[in-house]
Amino acid sequence: MKTKILIIATAIILLLPARAACQGMPVYDNTNFVSLVKQLVESGKQTAQLIKSVKFLKDAKESIEKVSNVVRQLKAVEEIGRDNQRLIQVMQHDLQDILNSPYIKPEEISLVTESFETIVQNSLDTMDFIDEILSSDYLKMSDAERTEILKKKEKESKEMVSNITVRTKRYRDIISFRKMQDKINKRETGY
Repeated sequence: MKTKILIIATAIILLLPARAACQGMPVYDNTNFVSLVKQLVESGKQTAQLIKSVKFLKDAKESIEKVSNVVRQLKAVEEIGRDNQRLIQVMQHDLQDILNSPYIKPEEISLVTESFETIVQNSLDTMDFIDEILSSDYLKMSDAERTEILKKKEKESKEMVSNITVRTKRYRDIISFRKMQDKINKRETGY
């Protein structure tokens, strides 16, 4: 009977889970360590690739900004050119009509001519200045500074067009008024 109890006790001990017998005993699993090292190496490769991508994107951004500044400069120069073309058209057509009008007095011709001449001279000076800015480094300006100056000149050219339009309208109104005044003075009385 003692042997039976001993066999049953031994069987119970052997059937207990292995964990219970090994508690507190450290177990080293090198597959987890190898896996961790592989993950760290892969993470390093991805980080290096991300750094390259960031550098590429920064370079691309700088290139886009340079192109954008050049495009802004070209648009400003194009707009100034259009404004100068409008000034020339006004000078060719409207000024000639105003000066040929019989309602403009001879002493006013020089005043009209001088007022338009001043605007045209400003326009020519602006074009010379723009040529100087674009053809030379103009004291080593950055593209942003050059664009800012061109935008300012564009605004000035729009003001010149507005100014010449207002002057042309004013002279046409004077001619119209004098024409009406002449008709009133020449009308027949005594109906």
